[in-house]
Amino acid sequence: MSVTVIKHPLIQTRLTLMRKSDTTSANFRQALEEISSLMVYEVTRDFPMTEVEIETPISKTKSRVMVDEKICFVAILRAGLGMISGALKMFPNATVGIIGMYRDEKTLQPVEYYSKLPADITSSRVFVVDPMLATGGSAVDAIDLLKKNSVKNITLISLLSAPEGIKKVETDHPDVDIFTTSIDEGLNSTAYIIPGLGDAGDRIFNT
Repeated sequence: MSVTVIKHPLIQTRLTLMRKSDTTSANFRQALEEISSLMVYEVTRDFPMTEVEIETPISKTKSRVMVDEKICFVAILRAGLGMISGALKMFPNATVGIIGMYRDEKTLQPVEYYSKLPADITSSRVFVVDPMLATGGSAVDAIDLLKKNSVKNITLISLLSAPEGIKKVETDHPDVDIFTTSIDEGLNSTAYIIPGLGDAGDRIFNT
């Protein structure tokens, strides 16, 4: 398992905007969509390439393109939906899976209530997207579900991460790499990331 913190200036500037309490939902959503595109750009930096022959307006030449792989983005509801549009801008032909979970306010544990995965997901390169990796419970449960469906190649993309969440994923799924833009201080008594950015779902959907 590897944990990569993406510190590109364009990403970090948008992250600062999202952290601010007075940022509107519209600006929050736009920043998240842009960050999601930029994160996918970084995550796929080492994807395999192949050489093809093409014809320019001047002459024939050989050029490089990404190997055609099946890509699937799996969003953890609700907040994960905010990352899908940005991810699809990079891979418009990717498939999308949905896993619905909510946090029990008493136990602070994730409760699954819905899942819809593409039929060909077992042969896809799967990216689980969720803005917040807090306790790690939702991420681990989502990855559990994917592995039960015979998915082998899984990467987790989270905007913000807490050390507790990273440790949970590392313990339960050491084969899953994590990409994030910040590892924050930790969790408060109600399992929110500190300093974090608040409830990502509420801020995305203005609820």
